[in-house]
Amino acid sequence: MVNKLTAGRHCQMQVLPCIWRLAPRAVCLHRSSLSRRSPVVRAHSDGAAAVQSTSTSLATKLADGPPFQYFLNALSKQNLGSVETTLPAEVPGSKRKVYIETYGCQMNVNDSEVLLSVLADNGYAETQQDTDADVIFLNTCAIREQAEQRIWSRLGTLKQLKNKNKNKPPVVGVLGCMAERLKVQLLDSDKLVDLVAGPDAYRDIPRLLDTIEGRTSTSGRKHEGAMNVQLSTEETYADILPVRPAGSMSTYLSIMRGCNNMCSFCIVPYTRGRERSRPLQSILEEVQILSQQGIKEVTLLGQNVNSYADTSALLGQPIKRGTDTDADPFAIYAQGFRSVYKPQRGGAVQFAELLDAVASVDPEMRIRFTSPHPKDFSDDVLKVIATRPNVCKQLHMPAQSGNTNMLERMRRGYTRQAYDDLVAHVRDVIPGVALSTDVITGFCGETEEEHEDTLDLMQRTQYDQAFMFAYSEREKTHAARHLADDVPADVKSRRLQEIIALFREGQLRQNEAEIGTIHLVLVEGFSKRSDSQLSGRTDHMKRAIFDDVPVAAEYTGKQNGELVSLKPGEYVAVKVHSCSTGTLFAEALGRTTLQAFAAAQSAADDGHDFVAAVHAAPREAAAMAC
Repeated sequence: MVNKLTAGRHCQMQVLPCIWRLAPRAVCLHRSSLSRRSPVVRAHSDGAAAVQSTSTSLATKLADGPPFQYFLNALSKQNLGSVETTLPAEVPGSKRKVYIETYGCQMNVNDSEVLLSVLADNGYAETQQDTDADVIFLNTCAIREQAEQRIWSRLGTLKQLKNKNKNKPPVVGVLGCMAERLKVQLLDSDKLVDLVAGPDAYRDIPRLLDTIEGRTSTSGRKHEGAMNVQLSTEETYADILPVRPAGSMSTYLSIMRGCNNMCSFCIVPYTRGRERSRPLQSILEEVQILSQQGIKEVTLLGQNVNSYADTSALLGQPIKRGTDTDADPFAIYAQGFRSVYKPQRGGAVQFAELLDAVASVDPEMRIRFTSPHPKDFSDDVLKVIATRPNVCKQLHMPAQSGNTNMLERMRRGYTRQAYDDLVAHVRDVIPGVALSTDVITGFCGETEEEHEDTLDLMQRTQYDQAFMFAYSEREKTHAARHLADDVPADVKSRRLQEIIALFREGQLRQNEAEIGTIHLVLVEGFSKRSDSQLSGRTDHMKRAIFDDVPVAAEYTGKQNGELVSLKPGEYVAVKVHSCSTGTLFAEALGRTTLQAFAAAQSAADDGHDFVAAVHAAPREAAAMAC
């Protein structure tokens, strides 16, 4: 699967500004045919599979029955004569190759991995070349017009590929948000597309492919498209293990889907549907598997990830509405925040409990999450982030605008003052936290004064990262139906450049403040620019570059002792010596562990020597284990 991550995003999932190709994938088991109460098949790191059930296990039942040899002995006493054997029918899609390009956010990356699992279960194999594929899928983004234009351009290129192979042209499908938004328009697009499937229809894709292949004649495949864009109020793909890249140190894990916020500029509720959350237990099981596979960093995903609410334990029971006191249904939110809907989370497992449970699975596994809404940063959530060493101290807090009137037109549910107060509260509860944000400029009716307030927000808040875009009107949204996109394009462009310039000034100051500090970095591999340097990310999600030289096997602050070469997936303590706007340049001090480094930081915060604390932390952890 090829991931082409576009730069387009507003309040939704983080979109990475790069194009990259995934490594060959490890095959995982697909469980789409199982119900919630059915046995759960999971792949283990040694390649074996375990079956779990809420009832008596299969192993127990087999243990009470006759052994397999009993049946062999019985058969040997019979005169079976000649036995006619036939091979089973070929699995649908057998030996056919599929190629997937993924555009947009991390959720699309995870969805493509889910689809690969579904297709593998139906006999399809992944290929890394579109010219070698029988089926080509584009998993798309619809957040901005530019993102959709890239897809139309790519479809034009694929049409040329189809024309070169008229005897057996590849099936071309468009998936995801653009498929959900444009639907029939894609199938009517000059025979560019054969299959259209929305983000809730991936289980149905093998049937759609069978439908298309059933319309094949000796003269070539007839162009009759297949489509399923039905949105679901229940689909979370909780019972499907995604097919992830082999050898990866980091991965994504979807915990909820959809969005209820209905911000006036946003298309997501119309392409992803309403919020629904995966059962807590299914998430913990998958995290455990990832830990066994050696994954060191998991990013929890959702369009509104911190509004997670697992109500599976309440099936058949009436859902409590609002809070324990009906006076303020928004009391579960951060102070001063509201929403266009009344939250229905009474009795549900909420995000703070989930985050704490996930972090407890493997203390050596980093946990991140995206994309959140500021309203759902309750004190319970902030406390978990502050106290769990392996929950990264980097929060994404989409502001969108620095002006209260503009925020009201955007239907964001808060004022500028409420947002500023939350930022201050977050920094008080989580000292040293790194913050990132989303900003839209040129939204409907934006004045110069309102733009100045956004510049003021950037100046005062000093974000470590920001995703900034000019407003792009999307059909069906509240803004498209009720507001005028009346800010000229040249004004949008000028305001955007002003916001970007101010952010970069602040980002450089934030990075310069890191010089001399010691960070824990998860080694990812060689730097893109040099094979003599390694690259990784800090807890704050900042890129760190350091020389690939032997380092102390155990970081103690001294240069003597055993030296080792660092490997991807290991943690290393680094000291920052310089920086650029987007990168920290550092010296590798020594290999360490997440727990040892966290214990040392805690000791240093209490006034003890940091290096001595790093040296003592492993011994203290071992003593506690005894």
